[in-house]
Amino acid sequence: MSELKDKLILVVDDENRMITFMRMNLELEGVRVISASNGREALDQAREEMPDVVLLDIMMPGMDGFETLRRLRTFSQVPVIILTAKDDEEDRIKGLELGADDYMGKPFSHRELVSRIRAVLRRHYAPPPTPQTTVKVDDRLTIDFARREVLVNGERVNLRPTEYRLLYHLVQNAGYVMTHEMLLTRVWGPEYRDETHYLRLYVTYLRQKIEEDPANPQYILTERGVGYRFVDFHKNQPAEV
Repeated sequence: MSELKDKLILVVDDENRMITFMRMNLELEGVRVISASNGREALDQAREEMPDVVLLDIMMPGMDGFETLRRLRTFSQVPVIILTAKDDEEDRIKGLELGADDYMGKPFSHRELVSRIRAVLRRHYAPPPTPQTTVKVDDRLTIDFARREVLVNGERVNLRPTEYRLLYHLVQNAGYVMTHEMLLTRVWGPEYRDETHYLRLYVTYLRQKIEEDPANPQYILTERGVGYRFVDFHKNQPAEV
């Protein structure tokens, strides 16, 4: 039995042939599919039907996919996969910055479509890591994993779920180099082990939120060509007595 069986997926595209292609392939997996041909219709469907995943085309007349995504994120955290031209890196980055969970470049295969949907569902519904511990990195940065809180100079910093998972794995391995492949596999899933641009983008987000000077990071350090290492704060901790 397909793990996608009975999931509700909203397909948003102004091309009927694309909706038909995705509907046919997804229904083979037991998925229930609803569709919208423009941004306003998509927002209405998302409010009324509460889909499990949204497949959102970027290039639509009127309200494009970016504006649709921006408005969607004001009331829903449903996983969103944006559909974009294969070589348009700016669209991919902008979509991720607006809160998309993944992207797929057109054209794509049935196998890739199903694999990406499974991956975003797995990430979205997996319980977050919550070790019962508080980490005081230094006088400036404290991380309370039990409450999923990050405090910078005593002020709470809001992290997206993916940012939190990335920080968790870096901090839990403080002082050790985490390779690109290790981080991508643990945070995004094994399907993403080669998608290093995801990692670069989210490391940038984290640095902007926790570093005093993101251009000269003191916490998340780059090991060029290999991966990233969180500063070894343990050696600065007072010994237990």
